[in-house]
Amino acid sequence: MKASEIRDLSLEEMKAKVVEMKENFFNLRFQHGAGQLENTAKLKEARKDLARLNTIIVQTENKANTEKD
Repeated sequence: MKASEIRDLSLEEMKAKVVEMKENFFNLRFQHGAGQLENTAKLKEARKDLARLNTIIVQTENKANTEKD
């Protein structure tokens, strides 16, 4: 997921997406541990997407806090 796509979402949608992505990442890790995951690059991609989403959430919250002050 690209950063521009994430920035188009509202804060609530971003937080819901985090929960969804964490579940997906857990499932990928579980499949990898069981030897069922054929494309292990999905793990790296999922981890980076989750980090990207968390970073943008923090930036959005900081921006909202500075505008409020």
